[in-house]
Amino acid sequence: MAEALLRHELGSAVRVLSAGTRPQPEVAGSALEALKLAGLSADGLYPKDISAVIHEEIDLLVTVCDNAKETCPVFPRPIPKIHIAFHDPHGEPLERFIQVRDDIRARLVPAVRQTLKL
Repeated sequence: MAEALLRHELGSAVRVLSAGTRPQPEVAGSALEALKLAGLSADGLYPKDISAVIHEEIDLLVTVCDNAKETCPVFPRPIPKIHIAFHDPHGEPLERFIQVRDDIRARLVPAVRQTLKL
């Protein structure tokens, strides 16, 4: 959800890549529904392992769960990092996904905007 929200809110000012240290086999249906209910596109969203993006040009590394913060690999070059933990609603009702979506919008989007000086 963070990938879709950052893309929507920050538009062409950023290129958003999303990957995980232990990605699920597919994006949770409730995550997709929560995005759709907010009028956000989920096109092109799929789980990726960090190895899919580790050699990309990255200006800011954002971790959104404590496990990722602790197990994130070392990138080939130093990258500024921010960490903002969010509840993982995996397996919970749609309402929890909506709450997390709104929390990401309220806390992560402004933090990325401020860090990147957008």
